[in-house]
Order: sequence, then C-alpha cells, then structure tokens
Amino acid sequence: MAARKGSAPKLGDVLLVTGAESFLADRAVRSAIAAVSKNAASGDGAVEVTDLEASTLDVGVFAELTGPSLFASERVLVLRGLENLPAEMAPHLIEYAGSPADDVLVVLVHSGGQKGKGLLDKLRKASVNEVVATAPKTWELPQFVAGEIRLLGGSVDEGAASALVDAVGHDLRALAGACSQLVSDSGGQAVTAELIGQYFGGRAEVTSFAVADAAIAGRTEPALEQLRWALDCGVAPVLLTSAMAGGLRGLAKYASAPSGMREADLAREVGVPPWKLKQLRQQSRGWTPGGLATAIKAVAQADADVKGASGDAGYALERMVLTITRAHGRR
Repeated sequence: MAARKGSAPKLGDVLLVTGAESFLADRAVRSAIAAVSKNAASGDGAVEVTDLEASTLDVGVFAELTGPSLFASERVLVLRGLENLPAEMAPHLIEYAGSPADDVLVVLVHSGGQKGKGLLDKLRKASVNEVVATAPKTWELPQFVAGEIRLLGGSVDEGAASALVDAVGHDLRALAGACSQLVSDSGGQAVTAELIGQYFGGRAEVTSFAVADAAIAGRTEPALEQLRWALDCGVAPVLLTSAMAGGLRGLAKYASAPSGMREADLAREVGVPPWKLKQLRQQSRGWTPGGLATAIKAVAQADADVKGASGDAGYALERMVLTITRAHGRR
C-alpha cells in the first residue's frame, strides 16, 4: 500500500514518490496536485502543472520551471522516471532539494529498483517527504477493496470484498474502477456479493486464478477451456499472466523453503496466508526445479507478448498454458 513519510505536500516542498506500483504512484501524484490546488492563494485552484520525463531534463529547463515566473505564482513540477535522470542533473536536483522555491511543489517519481538508488539516498538525506507505493500482498487485496469502497462513501463486508477480488483479479486499477462503479450504482446501499455477481458474474465463474490453478495442476484440457472462457468473458490478458506468475512464484518459494518450519513461519517465508499452504502442498507434487524454471520462463514470454511483443494475445496465452502443463512432472 502507499505509505507516506511526513506531512501533506505543499508549495515549497519536494515530494519523492517511490515504488513499482504505478497505480498508487499516480494516485500519490494526483493527491499532491489536488492538495496544492485546494490551498492555492488565488482561491480558484489555479496552479500551473508541468509533467515531464526526467530523462529530458537539462539545467536550463529545470531553472526555468523552478525559478520566478511571470505567468503563474504557484506551480507543480512532476518529474517521472527519476531513475533515468541525466547524471549531470543529479547535483542540481540535490542542491535544489536542500533549498526549494517557496512557490513550487516538485514531485519526483521513481519506479523502483536499484537504478538511481544513490540519488534517492541523497534526496532522503535532504529530508524530502516520501510516499512509498508498494503493491498490497495477495491476501491484503480484500482490505484494499474495502478501503477503496469506504473512501468512496460506500460500505462492504469482508466476504463481498473477497468476492470482488476473485471476480476482477489483482490489478489495482481494475479493482479501483470496479469499486467506483459498484458504489456509484449501489444507491447508497452496502456493496454485496449479489451486486458483485450481477456486474462481474461472467468473470467470477472463470477467473484468471482458475486458469492458473488448472495449468499448475497439469490439467491441459480444463486449463485451455477455462482460458478461452475467461477471454470470452472479457478478462484482460495481462491479468491471466499476472495470476499465473503469482501462482508459480508462490510455488517456487514453497518448494525452496527450508524443511521443518512451523506453518506460521512457512507462510511468512513464502508470503502467503496460512490457509494457502495446503493448496501449495498439493500443487508442489509433480513439480521439479527444472519444470518450474521452464514454466516461469513461459509466463515471462507470454507477459511480454500480451503487452505488445506479439499481435495475438490469445495464441500467446494458449502457448503459455501448454508449456506450463507439459512442464508439470518433467524431470
């Protein structure tokens, strides 16, 4: 989940947004702009916003965007892809972070990973505010759904929140969109499993996780049948590769965990709720390290294909399922 260090962003601040979860990072940027606009001295929310890729920044542009302006008294500068900032710009940015302009909010977005870590460390030493955009764990997704629905003014119980995750999948943008739609159409009533079924029943019958479970179990025909049904129901291809990747990662962690661990410790080691261990124990039968490696490579290839490397997402997903089911039990 997004975690904030420090107070709400305001003019005169430098806000650092870090983490690989793009939906939460984008939300943090929007929230920062909204906070500054709400408190604009003009009273009409007239704040000039400039949104740039950090890779395009040079000294002149940076000075122009953070220096005195004839056209706007209050400004927000958003620099995305901070990890790609030109090396010669780093000292200027660090110097600015130590003494920012009073009428500008600078938002620096870093997408996670080791690239640019030295710059991040120096910015943190300059005491910039930071929002960490971390994706919730699988078992935390119902909490995310409940939080989204409460934020929108609705209510939902734990069972219905879990039902929405089962129906829509793990993608936060898709879940947030579903929450918004459900609250908007619920007429002020609680969001129930029945309402979720009305909107997402097709997806709920065959989710991306059902396809993943069948493939990981080595059941070729059921996996292919459910894959075609899921695509017909409108399940996004990227959700199918995401579910498959998550299932295989959990299985690989379970298989490589030290033997003799207590169940609670094993669940923490693998990164799953305790009830999930029984399923992983069953799934691990018939899998070898070599087979898992083959399956994980197949998912990586399919994920690249459905994101644009191939023109036929359906074919890429079928090939992924076939490769995985054939790798089951392979020595």
